[in-house]
Amino acid sequence: MRFVQHSNRKMSFLRLFFCMQTRSLLGVFEEDTAAISNYCTQLYQAMQRIYDAQNELSAATHLTSRLLKEYDKQRFPLGGDDEVMSSTLQQFAKVIDELSSCHAVLSTQLADAMMFPITQFKERDLKELLTLKEVFQISSDDHDTAINRYSRLSKRRDNDKVRAEAVEDVYTSRKKQHQTMMHYFCSLNTLQYKKKTALLEPLLGYMQAQISFFKLGSENLSQQWEEFLGTIGTSVQNVRREMEEEVGQMQQTIQQMERSCDPLYAPCDPDPAHSPVCRNLTRKQGYLYIRNKTGLVSSSWERQYFFTQGGNLMQQGRAEVAGGLVTDLDNCSVMAVDSDDRRFCFQVTSFDGKKVVTLQAESRRDCEEWIATINNISKRIYLSENAEEVAARVNQTALEAVTPSPSFQQRHESMRPSRASSISSVGSEPSPALSALSFDALVAPETPIQFDIISPVSEENSGQNKAAAQAGRRSNPFGESGQDDSILHQLFIVRFLGSMEVRAAESADVISETMRQILAARAIHNIFRMTESHLLVTCDCLKLIDPQTQVTRLRFPLCSVVQSSSHQDNKRLFGFVLQTAGGREDSRAVCYIFESNNDGEKICDSIGLAKQIAFHSEIDRRALEKRKEQHKAKEKQAEELSKQKQIEKDLEEQSRLIAASSRPANPPAADGQFLLLSSSQSEDSDVGEEGKKRGESEA
Repeated sequence: MRFVQHSNRKMSFLRLFFCMQTRSLLGVFEEDTAAISNYCTQLYQAMQRIYDAQNELSAATHLTSRLLKEYDKQRFPLGGDDEVMSSTLQQFAKVIDELSSCHAVLSTQLADAMMFPITQFKERDLKELLTLKEVFQISSDDHDTAINRYSRLSKRRDNDKVRAEAVEDVYTSRKKQHQTMMHYFCSLNTLQYKKKTALLEPLLGYMQAQISFFKLGSENLSQQWEEFLGTIGTSVQNVRREMEEEVGQMQQTIQQMERSCDPLYAPCDPDPAHSPVCRNLTRKQGYLYIRNKTGLVSSSWERQYFFTQGGNLMQQGRAEVAGGLVTDLDNCSVMAVDSDDRRFCFQVTSFDGKKVVTLQAESRRDCEEWIATINNISKRIYLSENAEEVAARVNQTALEAVTPSPSFQQRHESMRPSRASSISSVGSEPSPALSALSFDALVAPETPIQFDIISPVSEENSGQNKAAAQAGRRSNPFGESGQDDSILHQLFIVRFLGSMEVRAAESADVISETMRQILAARAIHNIFRMTESHLLVTCDCLKLIDPQTQVTRLRFPLCSVVQSSSHQDNKRLFGFVLQTAGGREDSRAVCYIFESNNDGEKICDSIGLAKQIAFHSEIDRRALEKRKEQHKAKEKQAEELSKQKQIEKDLEEQSRLIAASSRPANPPAADGQFLLLSSSQSEDSDVGEEGKKRGESEA
């Protein structure tokens, strides 16, 4: 009993000691563990940054070495073949490649000697301690639950089974708590030693790796590389000195150019006589102001850089890399316009008249050059080999076209030197008959010019067109209708320029003179609108078809087309002369002038081919009709011959019957009586009588 009492007193004292001192020490140890965990986490992040930086340095060094080795494969526009530079960079690539290997070795050593120990301490030891802490807390909670259950046992209702179960729970939970507590306390004590090794081993590995890296680098960078680096440094100084000398020379050149170009900085021309307008340009660039509409009646001006590229007008903003299309200059019209608030303005209108661009130049000379350049581009002169020569000739021809000439002889004499000196001219010498003709011999004076499509002069054609329009007949532009069996169908896009009545329909230069008159009238009266149509060339006729509705606007019989030809300089212009129906004295000739997207000579060749096919078809038709007539004559002759033979046969039969009827038909018998004829004999006699009568009537 004393031993039990002594034992109970000792147990109570241990519990009191555990509760008072152990709990306080446990809190200190747990606080120290939290501080160690926080510090190790920060140290791990710092060492991870060192390791990542070293890996990045190794990869960057390797990439630098690879780029230096690929210098020979680069194609620099201004580099040229610099063997010295190439060999030098190859040497640098070799050195940097060795340094890259050293950095790769250093990265491996840092991963093994620095990152592995601190990672193990952080991921294994600290996490194990946190796990034991959680288990110890759970066991303590279970022990408190068991003690509370044991304490609630009733004194009056004493049940051996319930009491035994409560005692067993207290025993099990207390044993588990004690075992967990001992392992947890042991881990807390061990952490104090692991803390020192976990901090010192990564630092020791880092220093050893750095020392090994520097030793390896010192062995690779020998005295030979130091001399090489010294030579390269001297070369760099020489290059820098040459650059400074070149910069000095360029500064002097810039100053000289500034002094000499000082008059060019003024926007207006101080002396127009020394800077004449060049009208033979096919390319131009410079700054212009463009008018942009901001409302119904308001507008703003914006300064942009404009340049011509082929047949397009382009603009480029200050922050733009490439230019944008403003308008298409092919077949456009350009003219100087007056603006209320701006000077030196001109206007560009597209060929269909849907887009109008108003621009402003800095000076009058610049404005006139832009107008001349756009005018030359609209005529597609830029496609010629000698564009400036062709532009000069076209401008001179246009000037002569507006200026009236008294006779063709003077015009050809004035144009003959320019044609002889031009290489690209395909015109021929004027015929002697043309030199003897006057202007009135080809085109009647004061002849009106039609600038829109009208019906032919003939009343018959106009009636046909009117009937076709009332019937609502549409024409297939490709000639695939059931009624049209022509073997030639060619479609061209054309624009009608004008037509006028001419006198000499078969003259060689009547079309060129009509072109001159129509173009001059359009330039004088500022007529830029043109009607676009589809010209369908067949072996029967020429048709002008509306491209939108596919309705035939005009129909020219191919037999009425006297001749067709294109312009000598502008190959897109062509025309043909139409001889209207009527007598020789009453017939009138009308010349139609068109502009096409293709070469006018191709259209004229197509018309000539159609006339040849029609001519050969007409010859074949006439030959076929002649053969049919001969065949009919032979058949008629054979029929007449057969009739004559039949008549001769009938006459022979009649003569035989007459001879037979002249003999006595019924001789008397011996006894003086007459013989009776049979029915067949009587019929033969009747036929003989009828044949005799018919022969007498025919005779």
